Amino acid sequence: MTKLKNVLITGLLCTAAMTVGFAQKTIEVEAESFSKQTKDDVRKWYVKSDPNASGKSFIQILPDSRVTHDDELVVGTSFSNTPGVLAIVSYDVKIPKAGRYYVWARALSTGTEDNGVHVGIDGTWPETGARLQWCDGKNQWYYESKQRTEEVHCGVPYLIYLDIEKAGKHTIQFSMREDGFKMDKFILTTDKNYQPKN
Repeated sequence: MTKLKNVLITGLLCTAAMTVGFAQKTIEVEAESFSKQTKDDVRKWYVKSDPNASGKSFIQILPDSRVTHDDELVVGTSFSNTPGVLAIVSYDVKIPKAGRYYVWARALSTGTEDNGVHVGIDGTWPETGARLQWCDGKNQWYYESKQRTEEVHCGVPYLIYLDIEKAGKHTIQFSMREDGFKMDKFILTTDKNYQPKN
């Protein structure tokens, strides 16, 4: 079952990490609270401990065979530029209303080969969820919401989002792009200008 935190916004306590009645609406989900994982015979998400992670736990895709740029890149094993192919982790999330939800994820990247993941919804993998990329904030837990493009390898802001057509229960999913990737939590927000605190 997905664990959602409570958020206190200007004196109003809103359950399920949702800010109700304000322009900013967010849903926060701990990465280790996934409901299931699939396509995990080659690479798999493992729950690990870290006192600096939210909830003191995070998930990581292992084994991590491509640690540096000099290590062999094996498509379909240590890398997948195609979303929804390897190491999928799923979350059951209640969406309060239809709309465009920008996706932020808190990750810990130590190099250039553990800083990318894909996000999808309900078994679909839209282009707007592909190649969520981290370049800043190395060696620390760091929120990002940028999409790697051919022109901008460190990612373009505002391009990572999910268009959700109806309210209700949905399955938010992440799949491997690079092995070794570590994720602490993720945020869905309808506020394009939202900036989470690291």
